[in-house]
Amino acid sequence: MQGGAADRPVPYDDGPRVLSLYEGFFSGGARILHTSMVRSLHATTAQRHAVLGLTDRSVREATVQPASSDPSYRRLRSAGVPVTTLARGAAEPMRRSHLARVRRATAETDVVLSLKEQPLVALEESGAGGRPVIACLHRSDPERQGRGLEVLAGLVREGVVTHAVCCARSTQAAYHAATGIALERLPVIPNGVDLDRFRPIPAVRAASRRELGVRGAAPVLLLSARFDPMKDVPLFLRAAAELVRTHPAAHLVLCGAGMSAGNRALTDLLAATLGAWDGAHEQVHLLGIREDMPALCNAADLVVLTSAFGEAAPLALLEGMACGAVPVTTDVGDAAELVGDSRLVVGRDPVDVADAWAAAFEQRAEHAARISHHRQELSDQRCFDAYAALIEACARPEALTAAV
Repeated sequence: MQGGAADRPVPYDDGPRVLSLYEGFFSGGARILHTSMVRSLHATTAQRHAVLGLTDRSVREATVQPASSDPSYRRLRSAGVPVTTLARGAAEPMRRSHLARVRRATAETDVVLSLKEQPLVALEESGAGGRPVIACLHRSDPERQGRGLEVLAGLVREGVVTHAVCCARSTQAAYHAATGIALERLPVIPNGVDLDRFRPIPAVRAASRRELGVRGAAPVLLLSARFDPMKDVPLFLRAAAELVRTHPAAHLVLCGAGMSAGNRALTDLLAATLGAWDGAHEQVHLLGIREDMPALCNAADLVVLTSAFGEAAPLALLEGMACGAVPVTTDVGDAAELVGDSRLVVGRDPVDVADAWAAAFEQRAEHAARISHHRQELSDQRCFDAYAALIEACARPEALTAAV
């Protein structure tokens, strides 16, 4: 696969055409963030964005997720962004017709964005070339990313991938160490959230807590994560079992792919960990994939993560913080830097985690005031502006030196 400026389109008048390649449409923070960025730039700049999904259905975390029912897919379509998908499942090989579709799509664009490194495999196999490619990296565990990591490094060497944008400093450090890609090709553009959608609203908080059956000032803990070993749900539940010894009225809200009563692995884990807790069925809420995250974040006192690896700049923490919830997290990726207080960073002992949760709940007014003071720093606008500038620079090579 060869890159270069020779066969790029001639300059345009209406702004560059930008194609995002998604491995598929399924619930996850990276897709939510990238989708928001595409929607924003399509609506507010001269750039013309489109999305190609390399699958039309996914099976993840015990959940079948058709692309057409995915919130990101629907949000893109509702914003007028052209979205197409290949008729294949994630486990099916790419046929010649699929690769031909990738070639045609990239030939009709000026800049290609690859959401994570996995779509680069299809890009390489298709033989598509001549367009600058920006890879958008959202993890801090490159060693777990399969062949995509090798292809990423190769395409950077060939000059096809001009930049591999990292959402966190931990991402940059990990990918630099794993591939030797120069740091200037691994710019950091931090994640952010829509502060108009994610904001404290007392009426929404009251209504959401009422819907959950929360009484009075009982603590509400929100774990927004998919049911995956990366998220270490067993640690969350072991810590919850400790917490309810001192806070028996606490509510646990679990949402994300696989966080539903239909996931036998999760319900068995709940029974083994919290089965002796009277009233657990009323205070443990398995909500699955949700689209009303601002309401759930408003209901929460604490937004927590117990992840073991892979995190970079977790969107779940940013969304909760923007709504006034106090974040407590394990020390993964840039999470400790995001929460901004060592008291809110925990180890892997369930008792210690529960103690940190209880302390954060008692000190929530102090933490919330500090987070509110820096709330504007959580905005996604700087992220979008940086991507817009980099895309423009890649589409116009003569301006590349002014980019991120």
